[in-house]
Amino acid sequence: MGVVIEREEWALTPLAYPLLSVAALAAVLLLPYFSTRAAAHAAGPPSPFDVAAGPFLRFRRAFLVLFALASVVEGIQSVFGEDEFVRCGLGREQMAARIAATGAAALFPGAISGVISDKTGPRRACIFYWVLQLAVGALKSFSVLRCAWINNFILALASSVFSFSFETWLVVEHEKQDQKQDLLFDTFWLMTFFESVSHIGSQEITNVLVGGEDRRFWLPYALAATLSVVGILYIRNVSSTTQHASAVGSYQKSFFAHVLRDKRVLILVLAQASIHFAVSAFWFLWAPTIVADGRYTQLSLIYPCFSASRMLGSAGFPWFYGATAPLRNEDSLTIAYIGSGLALSIVAYDYQDIGTLVILFCIFHACVGFILPSLARLRTMYLPNELRGGMMSFSLTLANAAIFVFLLQGAHRRSVANSTILGLASCGLLGAGGLLGAGGCIHMLRWWRKHTRQNARSL
Repeated sequence: MGVVIEREEWALTPLAYPLLSVAALAAVLLLPYFSTRAAAHAAGPPSPFDVAAGPFLRFRRAFLVLFALASVVEGIQSVFGEDEFVRCGLGREQMAARIAATGAAALFPGAISGVISDKTGPRRACIFYWVLQLAVGALKSFSVLRCAWINNFILALASSVFSFSFETWLVVEHEKQDQKQDLLFDTFWLMTFFESVSHIGSQEITNVLVGGEDRRFWLPYALAATLSVVGILYIRNVSSTTQHASAVGSYQKSFFAHVLRDKRVLILVLAQASIHFAVSAFWFLWAPTIVADGRYTQLSLIYPCFSASRMLGSAGFPWFYGATAPLRNEDSLTIAYIGSGLALSIVAYDYQDIGTLVILFCIFHACVGFILPSLARLRTMYLPNELRGGMMSFSLTLANAAIFVFLLQGAHRRSVANSTILGLASCGLLGAGGLLGAGGCIHMLRWWRKHTRQNARSL
């Protein structure tokens, strides 16, 4: 007589994603009615997407559309990443080894990509990003090349370039047109908001294009390649706003003076590295963590919930900075780091209930959505624009090196457990938040109010 094993399935409440989305949209739409900054720009409450004037408003609209397309391409390339490995016959340990190897191979190119961007200009860096995505989309359109090692290497390099190229391009254009910094800070959180929306849209696009049929698996990558061509053509038609450094030697001296010898910028480097490591560790470990109690769950339905939480966090950013904000930006950022660290620390202690895990992960992503534009704002305050790409690639290199070490140890030697990796990510976030490591926390920026360079524009 055979034994029938019933599989218990855990389902996310259908109201979770609509509620998060409605809350995020409400935070965006209600902001002009409660913001004193918005009232200064227009007689009536303007749209948060239109708080600018003249050429910069046109540039910002086009920039956000282009950035959203780039985020869609990023999402398409990552949605089916694990599914591709499974279809190629790779187990989870082999996946970890593949990701660790490609991360190690991209360490040096990713580190110097920011310096090259600062030297040649962010516009060319954005074109380079689209070229990388075009290459991956073209290669993955062929089934025999879909799981080639070179694809992972190019994607790792493209993600590194994506992290700083568009932000640097925006800042350079903002400097050229001599706009107020409030407009730049508004665009930072809109970038995070649009990126989260685009990731949700990319999942829906891939589901529609594939439709559960293996023979249509190449369609999302063909779409990614097409969008890459559109991005290249658009940027090539934009007038150049590149700012070049005078020489390699002067750039090196400036980098040492403003990055490596400035405690405030070093804190931002470590804070950026900690959040990047935590996010990367989460996305590699979240699937086995969710099913820790043995119940089956549809992970594809939980993924949009996390992105919606990130939308909500980014939409909350403009409510917590400015003269009328209840807390200073550094204080709000400290709380966000502590909240994300505590959420991961509870998970690291092997909490088993899936519903509680999903709530904790939503809190973590909401904090991430708030942290990213906050760090971009602080970089603008403390760092010269011509060093932004080098500083961001430097912080990503530190995080990628840690990811490589722990993924490699966990994949081959099994000496590092998933809970240990999440615990280390939590310690990094709490250290950035001020509970650990007095020399490496955002909390210390409150004591250093003087900027490395004074900005004469009014806020």
